[in-house]
Amino acid sequence: MVLKGKGKFINRRTPGYGKIYDRFFIYVPTEVARDSAFPFKEGSRLDLEVQGDSLVIRQAKEGRTGRMKR
Repeated sequence: MVLKGKGKFINRRTPGYGKIYDRFFIYVPTEVARDSAFPFKEGSRLDLEVQGDSLVIRQAKEGRTGRMKR
């Protein structure tokens, strides 16, 4: 069975230190995230890779800090 749903890429602008900062999130529908076949748990570290117009999300390998390059 393939998990499918409609998600959304959102920006929640957040004030801090006299500036407004962008905070981007990807919304995963509840029915997808709660399915027993969904591979990630809340708080999981993830590796993200853009391939053309697709976003590939994988479980991060152990020992990585999860810091993003800028």
